[in-house]
Amino acid sequence: MTAPLTAVWSDDCMAHHPTAEIWVGVRTPAAEVPERQPVILDALRSAGAEFVAAVPHGDELLAAVHDPGLLEQLREVWEQWEEGGYREVPGQDRVVPYVFPTAAMLGGLPARVPAAAHARAGLWCYDTMTLVGPGTWRAARAAVDAALTAADLVTGGRTRLAYALCRPPGHHAAPAGYGGSCYLNNAAVAAEALRAAGYAKVAVLDIDAHHGNGTQSVFWERPDVFYGSVHVDPGAGWFPHYLGFADETGSGDGAGATANVPLAPGSGDAHWFAAVQRLCERAREFGAEALVVSLGVDAAADDPESPLRVTASGYRETGRLLGALGLPTVAVQEGGYHLPTLGSLVVQTLTGLRG
Repeated sequence: MTAPLTAVWSDDCMAHHPTAEIWVGVRTPAAEVPERQPVILDALRSAGAEFVAAVPHGDELLAAVHDPGLLEQLREVWEQWEEGGYREVPGQDRVVPYVFPTAAMLGGLPARVPAAAHARAGLWCYDTMTLVGPGTWRAARAAVDAALTAADLVTGGRTRLAYALCRPPGHHAAPAGYGGSCYLNNAAVAAEALRAAGYAKVAVLDIDAHHGNGTQSVFWERPDVFYGSVHVDPGAGWFPHYLGFADETGSGDGAGATANVPLAPGSGDAHWFAAVQRLCERAREFGAEALVVSLGVDAAADDPESPLRVTASGYRETGRLLGALGLPTVAVQEGGYHLPTLGSLVVQTLTGLRG
């Protein structure tokens, strides 16, 4: 008899309410909404999943992924925003950066810490659409705990596959910057946990519709973690725009340990399967002993956040291809924004992963 799927979650992940995104200067409805979590939970419950509450963890592995300045900013920026009175004047109820210390601005000089909270908001953020509110740090930190709890279940031998219902998602969060609706990199922290548990080589395979620029950045020069991503081509005008191209393969000790397979808008199951299979082959060649899956389902045909056309059965086959690697696996939730199909797509992928 097949053991039930093990799913880790935390109520605290519901605390993040972005309320909006500021996109090309316009306030638009948020896509990464709290309702994503109960939709997935309901689908998992219907599929007979076994639920495990996330356990609080220390900051050691989180600090191995992110700059301490970024962690301090995310912990404190909302309180600083409130103290600065920005909710009253100009009436902005979320932290929204407006100026960024880019290389063009600094001209080679180091970035100083601005005196004004509204200027500090751009010090560690790289876009205007990733808003911070009163519960953002609590939710992002709980998502990290969910990923680490799932890793504990795998490394402790309780299960070969554990799923972490992480919200907010994380694969766009870089060592020293957050953006793309991501604050802390849950998948990267899970990979660090697997390494710390003794797995010499870990593969992170990213099936979100968008390139995980943050995860790539974390492991760019690392020979012990392979990062592979299939995603819509940033060269066709899609986020993250500046990264995610096929010629990005790592550098230094990590040369060859990164692989990107960008797909043309409109690509469906056939091209998607070929890309996933290629990444699986690369993970085998790398000698991966454990696997982290950045499990986004926003490449689905109904999802409003990408132009890819993967079907529900395509996600089940995607899971099967990844599961065929036969590795201890932590699956970490990333994107997926079409609420009517979100839960079923996650379950289809996890069903495939279970084999």
